[in-house]
Amino acid sequence: MEKTEKKLCVSLVPIFNHLDYGEQEKIAGASKSRTFNSKELVFRAGDPSEHLYIVHRGKVKIYNLSEDGKEHLIRILEPGDFMGELAIFTDEWLTSYAETMEKTEICSIHKADLKKLLEANPAISFKLLAENSKRLMQAERTIEQFGSQDVEKRLASYLIELADEQPAVSKSSIITLPMSKKDLASYLGSTSETISRRLASFEARQLIEQTGQRKIKILQLDALERLVD
Repeated sequence: MEKTEKKLCVSLVPIFNHLDYGEQEKIAGASKSRTFNSKELVFRAGDPSEHLYIVHRGKVKIYNLSEDGKEHLIRILEPGDFMGELAIFTDEWLTSYAETMEKTEICSIHKADLKKLLEANPAISFKLLAENSKRLMQAERTIEQFGSQDVEKRLASYLIELADEQPAVSKSSIITLPMSKKDLASYLGSTSETISRRLASFEARQLIEQTGQRKIKILQLDALERLVD
């Protein structure tokens, strides 16, 4: 990846994009890049926690494996998202897996270099804290949903979240699932067959319309919201 490409990679990340051009160049200079094919592991549970990883292009899924080998999806990362940030603060081993979902370009920064950057730019630490707080809130919300909602309500909540994440200026009733039904089932703690049945049920009740290529048209957002009340 050329220097300008690494600079672009850094500029995509919310914790770095507030920095000026020169500061971003320093971070880009400390980063290394690698291209992964689809379904390659970026890291696995048990690896040392030594790098901050930034998704430049492509898509990565973060998941855990249960004792019986069942995959539990934690989140999907897209360009501008990052992972491995705990490497900055701890010497713990990684506890999850990161696997590419398509051809993906990753920028990585070693913890020693990142600590130097944090010392020079304390504002980055606050950005990291804010991002981790958001992820903690999301994790707590997910745990609460798993404890209090059945699969239908969890699916409805997820579709509502996708609709709410669209920019207000371009908000439409059409959303795109960022993952396969198998991964969505893993994320929602269900099976792909059950997710397919629930989506078909929503469609039969004219709450949504599945238009192909993972696209879903929300026909009755209010009705979906009533399902989770």
